Amino acid sequence: MNKLNKLKISLAAARVNAEMTQEDVAKEMHVSKNTVVNWEKGKSEPTISQSRELSKLYNMPLEYIFLP
Repeated sequence: MNKLNKLKISLAAARVNAEMTQEDVAKEMHVSKNTVVNWEKGKSEPTISQSRELSKLYNMPLEYIFLP
C-alpha cells in the first residue's frame, strides 16, 4: 500500500470519527467537496497548513491522522 492510500484511509476515518460529512469538511476548510474527495482518494494531498487545520477540525493529532 502506498503512502497516498494510507493517507486516504486515515483522512476518511478521521472525518467519520469526527462525525462530519465531506460537505461539512469542505465548508469548514473553505474548499470544494471535490477537494476533500480527492484528499481522501489520494489524488491530492492537503497543504501543511490545511493538514494542521484538519487536525484541529478532527480533534486529532496529525500523527494519528497521517500514518507514516
